[in-house]
Amino acid sequence: MPASDASRSFIPLSIAVLTVSDTRRPEDDRSGDTLVQRLTDAGHRLAARAIVPDEVAAIRTQVEAWSRDPGIDVVVTTGGTGFTGRDVTPEALEPLFEKRMDGFSAVFHRISYDKIGTSTLQSRATAGVVNATYVFVLPGSPGACKDAWDGILAQQLDYRHRPCNFVEIMPRLDEHLRRGASVVA
Repeated sequence: MPASDASRSFIPLSIAVLTVSDTRRPEDDRSGDTLVQRLTDAGHRLAARAIVPDEVAAIRTQVEAWSRDPGIDVVVTTGGTGFTGRDVTPEALEPLFEKRMDGFSAVFHRISYDKIGTSTLQSRATAGVVNATYVFVLPGSPGACKDAWDGILAQQLDYRHRPCNFVEIMPRLDEHLRRGASVVA
């Protein structure tokens, strides 16, 4: 059974939050606010925060820049995961994934299904690793951000979580880069 290991110390991570929206501004970005509140309440540091329009180049540019910043461990995006013509966050970021985290989407949809039923199908939440940085792509609603943080990220971004967590493998995410190996397509 999953548990917290009290013999381990909490390791705060530096997390960047990106809101993808054509209409949100800092003063009404409820999803971004939800993520910032949850990550800081958990003891992590907000490394950066931005809002970009629903445009592949803008999304990709921001996430690539953050993924190359040694002061940022994790990027969480919110917005642009639906099916409308302007929803392009997965298209922007999935091509950057060195490793895709299929289980994240599966668990997110399982949690979401319990709350909103089959409406969870309207989200293309995804995750992966970009330049040895975890990237989580969440829907644009505060509820979805709460579900993803509370049901997945709070545990997996906590070094004390057992039997395993993302923090303990962070030092090894760039092994392929240090070896000089190319990423196999």
